[in-house]
Amino acid sequence: MTRSQSKDDRSDLVSPIVLAPGAPDTLDLPHGLPSYSRFVQRLHRRYADELPLLPPGPPTRDSLNAAYAALQAKELDTSAALRVLRQLTLERLAQLDCSRQADLVVVTHGMTWLAEVTLDIAWQQVVADLDGLHGAPTKASGERAEMWIIGMGKLGARELNVSSDIDLIYVYDEDGQTLGNSEGRNKVSCQEYFTRAVKRMYALIGDTTEHGFVFRVDLALRPNGNSGPSVVSLDALEEYLLVQGREWERFAWMKSRVVAPRSAVVNGSAQALRAVVLPFVFRRYLDYNVFESLRTLHQQIRDHAAKRSAGHPERANDVKLSRGGIREIEFTVQLLQVVRGGQFPELRTRSTLDALQRVAKAGLMPQATADALGAAYVFLRQVEHRIQYLDDQQTHVLPTRDDDLAWMAQTLGHANACAFLSELDAHREVVAQEFDTLLGGDRECKTCNGKNGKTNREHADLDAVLSDFSGSVRERLAQWADNPRVQSLRDDARGRLMRLLQRTAQWLDAGRVSEVAVLRMVDWIEPLLRRESYLALMLERPSVHERLLRLLGAAKWPARYLLQHPGVIDELAGGNLFDSRFDAAEFEGELQARLVALQRTGEDDEESLMNLLRRAHHAEQFRTLARDVEGVLTVEQVADDLSALADAVLRVTARWCWDRLKNRHREEPAIAIVGYGKLGGKELGYGSDLDIVFVYEDEDERAQEIYAAYVRKLINWMTVKTAEGDLYEIDTALRPNGNSGLLVTRFEAYADYQQQRGSNTAWTWEHQAMTRARFVMGWPSLAPRFDAVRHAVICAPRDAASLKAEIVAMRERVRQGHPVKADHFDVKHSPGGMVDAEFAVQYLVLLHTAAHPELADNVGNIALLIRAEVVGLLPMGMGQAAANAYREMRKVQHRARLNEEPTDVPLATLAPERDAVLALWRFVMV
Repeated sequence: MTRSQSKDDRSDLVSPIVLAPGAPDTLDLPHGLPSYSRFVQRLHRRYADELPLLPPGPPTRDSLNAAYAALQAKELDTSAALRVLRQLTLERLAQLDCSRQADLVVVTHGMTWLAEVTLDIAWQQVVADLDGLHGAPTKASGERAEMWIIGMGKLGARELNVSSDIDLIYVYDEDGQTLGNSEGRNKVSCQEYFTRAVKRMYALIGDTTEHGFVFRVDLALRPNGNSGPSVVSLDALEEYLLVQGREWERFAWMKSRVVAPRSAVVNGSAQALRAVVLPFVFRRYLDYNVFESLRTLHQQIRDHAAKRSAGHPERANDVKLSRGGIREIEFTVQLLQVVRGGQFPELRTRSTLDALQRVAKAGLMPQATADALGAAYVFLRQVEHRIQYLDDQQTHVLPTRDDDLAWMAQTLGHANACAFLSELDAHREVVAQEFDTLLGGDRECKTCNGKNGKTNREHADLDAVLSDFSGSVRERLAQWADNPRVQSLRDDARGRLMRLLQRTAQWLDAGRVSEVAVLRMVDWIEPLLRRESYLALMLERPSVHERLLRLLGAAKWPARYLLQHPGVIDELAGGNLFDSRFDAAEFEGELQARLVALQRTGEDDEESLMNLLRRAHHAEQFRTLARDVEGVLTVEQVADDLSALADAVLRVTARWCWDRLKNRHREEPAIAIVGYGKLGGKELGYGSDLDIVFVYEDEDERAQEIYAAYVRKLINWMTVKTAEGDLYEIDTALRPNGNSGLLVTRFEAYADYQQQRGSNTAWTWEHQAMTRARFVMGWPSLAPRFDAVRHAVICAPRDAASLKAEIVAMRERVRQGHPVKADHFDVKHSPGGMVDAEFAVQYLVLLHTAAHPELADNVGNIALLIRAEVVGLLPMGMGQAAANAYREMRKVQHRARLNEEPTDVPLATLAPERDAVLALWRFVMV
């Protein structure tokens, strides 16, 4: 990408600018600040009669078209009118900008409007001329072939500066042939027609005449650069990007946009480009490979700039390409967008200022940093414009004349040049520091030596790296010598892997990580070696590497989860991972933002949305898992967060499914989801399924059919396995009449069933389940009605003996289904285990809530045990002891599942806890 390489200084700090002794602080400009510009002075002398033809105010598409029409009315041909239009536009922007009547966006958009309008006018002229010579270019279908003029870089992002060249790529939609002239002669291929069109476009836009040029035109970003054809078909572009597209081209194409002809933008044909460009720019996975590519590109720019500025120290003060300049801001934000834009479509935007705010909102950058970089970007761009206003030169280097610097200072609102230069230095230092932070990579391994004497930046071979390890880790890694995955790695990927292992060995020696963690990391990374992005991520982010090792060393289940969903490893890069909890509103807001982003690009098909939901769910569950194994959360907090996550996923999925239901008959569905079991009690664990029941209240005669289709769709969205896995298993067996009943039930029928009205009514075990049921989401008016039904059910009068007999019988059936070794205690199913405590609580709630309303709340078994003691249903100390025992058993169960171990322990291990629950059971149920 040599065309963008230019000046830069190579110092570690931004070099401050010092004024010459005796330099003027301010200028006396009686005719206003813009009049100082030598370029503006020339325009006033040359185009005094034409300047009023541009309507007052900032240039817009309409005002530019009006001015062009007025210039043609003065008998200027197309070429001359376009060039004079540029001069009028620049004079207007200089007047507004230098008198501080226009902000940066007004200037950059004004220049972008100029480019789009002039390109559209020129294209219309070219097409009219060529059609007369060769006839219209047509596709096999007989339709006219379309040409798209693609604006790259600042033109695509609507960020043109006042002396920008324009980076263009010409693409036509399909090969074919022209129809011939009026005599049917001079037929040419579409390729030849459009090649001639590009030459004519350059003459109309880029040639220099007595009125100057409209824009300098650069086609170097086209496929194969200057050695490639000036125009390509859409198929040829797709093949090039797929086969030959380089990493730096992804950054260039990220800002691409069809800017002309206007008709292609209006009729929507330009949308065909998206399907080709988006997969090239934004990969489905988190793509940290681009770090090294961008680092290399930036170093090439710095090296080139150093050669250019050798012997010319004034060239080091380039506000675009020097250290801390505009390019480093653009690189910073574009890098974050390209790395994550595939999975987080809300980051996809062309505007630098907009992108800074989006990456901050996504938590990829502190808000204060985004604001500081945004302020620096605006200031540096305004400085850039003033440099260019002076003489209409395409330069970004600060002037050396003291009076020029003093003028620039005044136009930016500074009292003198010293104050201006001080602010400039401050902004550049902020930018430089942030850029170095982002692209620092694995700096801690650049100078440290491994045991074998090689620096970690070298591509050591596996045999050499093995000497850094010992014992079981060395034996495990030795197996890689014949591993085809390792052998087939590219050289750069193999180098990353070896450096990663060297760093791991250093941490293992220092006691920062455990041998078990390293072995699990090896097992985890081996099947993922062909997905080189994960190697790049850990190498670029040492904190992620270390957190991963700690996580893997803590338990077995995280390793399995990471193998199933490796993309979640990026969540370890979050700076506030351990300082926050799950936020449902933020989670749903982010998903909605991603949906909107996908809708903008036409990618909101059902499979894409299901994958979007899965990635978000997996990432959030992994965050909770990381906090869990680090000891940041208690078992109860883990369950609360996982339950809140399930609620949020249900809400989003339900909303998106309804929006895509073909036969929906109303704006909002009059349906609700009732949660039972662990979801209802907010005690979900990792991998728990969801026990839910669907109820509706809708008088429409089609309601049953529509809601049944809706529920089937929702369950499918939740359970189907896509490329990103699944969300939850759904169990609807607790609906009225179980699996033989209707999938979705009218609320009145549900209430009758639960409240023993009619011949078809709920069993006692279903009322036990109702003690842990809650309204999860849905039609607002159904929430209080469900609460009323639940309250009526648990407060209904019951015969104590009959209730006790039924619950004891149910408990025995459950126990028989889960036999336990004689010398072991299963924390859930053995006598004195968690199920005994849960059944005892359910008995107390169903028998005594009418007399003790405190038991009605669905607050969990621990709280209910304490409440039962407080109201006198349990002897003093018994409820608290049983609650403490239940909490400890949950902890043991939780740790066992994280380590994929059985939940039974030696009989003596939890003896006090077992005795506490047995005492509760005997007192309540015997």
